[in-house]
Amino acid sequence: MILEGAARVFGNNIDTDLIIAARYLAETNEVELGKNLFKDLRPNFVNEMNKGDIIVAGNNFGCGSSREHAPLAIKGAGISAVIANSFARIFFRNAINVGLPIFVTSENLSSIEEGDMLSINASEGILLNKTKNKTYKFDPYPEFLLNLVQIGGLFNFTKNRLKEV
Repeated sequence: MILEGAARVFGNNIDTDLIIAARYLAETNEVELGKNLFKDLRPNFVNEMNKGDIIVAGNNFGCGSSREHAPLAIKGAGISAVIANSFARIFFRNAINVGLPIFVTSENLSSIEEGDMLSINASEGILLNKTKNKTYKFDPYPEFLLNLVQIGGLFNFTKNRLKEV
């Protein structure tokens, strides 16, 4: 799986309330949720980003409340992936469950700037900053998780398995 897009850079401790504010939680449609992504942190974020862009963050991305709405909003806005130095564990699990590709790297991502063109090779565990011709490594998913994300998450996986039975 290859994912490409412009970098959308965030720092450390981006919590789920900043990803999608509580006032939008009555919404369950991911596209509608996506329209309000980062509304309180960067009010014009959705208008400035393009489908396929990649969020780059520091430590503890997705901390705070346990809500599936946060990864759903990211996916619904058209973000293709998130790569960070660490994630809140429940956010990581929720993201995988809804089919949002997220990757953890121990590499210093501070040289990546807003708008740099990125390419992620999920199978190889390589992030390439095409703008700066710099490569970063991360641990690729095991095959099962890669397949789970590629088919859109746990719901689609389960639906497909039930068809086989």
